Amino acid sequence: MNHFDYQADGQMACEGVSLAAIAETVGTPVYVYSTATLVRHFTVFRDAFKTHTPLIAYALKANSNLSVIRTLAKLGAGADTVSEGEIRRALAAGVPADRIVFSGVGKTGHELAFALDAGVAEINLESEPEMALLARIAADKSVRATLAIRVNPDIGAGGHAKISTGKSDNKFGVSMSEAERLYAQASNTASLNPVGVACHIGSQITDLAPMEQAFRAMRALVERLRGDGMSVERLDLGGGLGVPYFDSPEPPSPGAFGSMVEKVMDGLDIQLAFEPGRVLVANAGVLVSRVIHIHERPEGKKFLVLDAAMNDLIRPAMYDAYHDIRPVEQPGEAAPRDVYDVVGPICETGDTFTRDRTLPLLKSGDLVAFMTAGAYGAAMSSEYNSRLLVPEVLVDGDRYAVVRPRPTYDDMLSREPMAGWL
Repeated sequence: MNHFDYQADGQMACEGVSLAAIAETVGTPVYVYSTATLVRHFTVFRDAFKTHTPLIAYALKANSNLSVIRTLAKLGAGADTVSEGEIRRALAAGVPADRIVFSGVGKTGHELAFALDAGVAEINLESEPEMALLARIAADKSVRATLAIRVNPDIGAGGHAKISTGKSDNKFGVSMSEAERLYAQASNTASLNPVGVACHIGSQITDLAPMEQAFRAMRALVERLRGDGMSVERLDLGGGLGVPYFDSPEPPSPGAFGSMVEKVMDGLDIQLAFEPGRVLVANAGVLVSRVIHIHERPEGKKFLVLDAAMNDLIRPAMYDAYHDIRPVEQPGEAAPRDVYDVVGPICETGDTFTRDRTLPLLKSGDLVAFMTAGAYGAAMSSEYNSRLLVPEVLVDGDRYAVVRPRPTYDDMLSREPMAGWL
């Protein structure tokens, strides 16, 4: 569910604010987020668990805007982070350090030291060399580093090969056998405090079966470690639950996901943690763009050229991702339609959002909205082709705020001092 709907005047609004009004004031392209959708999605996910009270650590990589993080933090969300920058963002947005998880396969010594100084809840280790590095840093600081071992259960899932993270040939985590050895090793290292194990098998998962298989394997690992006399207080089951992008079957609901988890973990006394990202923010955002013109080739091919480009929304180019595209002004039921390749202005053939998409007839100046764009949209945007970074707007009822302004060209150029000898 989202809160982007056509109103009585035929204009699409985010909650109580017209997208056309935002476009007129802020310009296009622009990301627009709905507070009501963020609140609803977090609440539904949280309430899906009846017998556990898990840590719900929002995965900042999906959408790292400070106002988005703050909105979720006020509801009780923690943060799943994968860099020092993301830890700093979580703290700046008001997430308590003891609700921050630090993950990632390539943490530097500086980042690990920063995480220890910040007092994050746990550091999810993904390799033996990383564990040795953390042990040395913690010993130098005369502290015990609270950690979990991320396990690769050799169970892959996800909407694309590039976002499947749980197979043995993926770069993430350690094998089950390594996990048992490393957990025992950490338990016998004075500067380390192993408290749990973690897994995350992929993103945009639309079938609960691989998740259930992975979670059962993780429960068995916990029971083996406890059987060997080691304390295991936490079990981090990651994120990855899919969302509807309109071109695929409806994914399982958070309620169904929660019921599956409760069934698998029945009777296991342990603190659970989850790292939802996309499922909380994807449907909470749209990318609004304006039609520059329609370029029609003699053979009949029509290119719908927008002012948004792959630097603003890279998912279609990177993942062959599908986004529903809707006119901001509601077309009539009998409105004529046409077939377009929808493209942006960047000097790359890859700057193509979709091919042969049937859409209501559009013309220069019309506004369109890319739906389900709140996750991995603005967070992955860039200034490629020296295009200004796309702004972000947060709506709450009938009010809105620009929560990341579009920089000026002077802003962009001022970040690059000229070499002195030039």
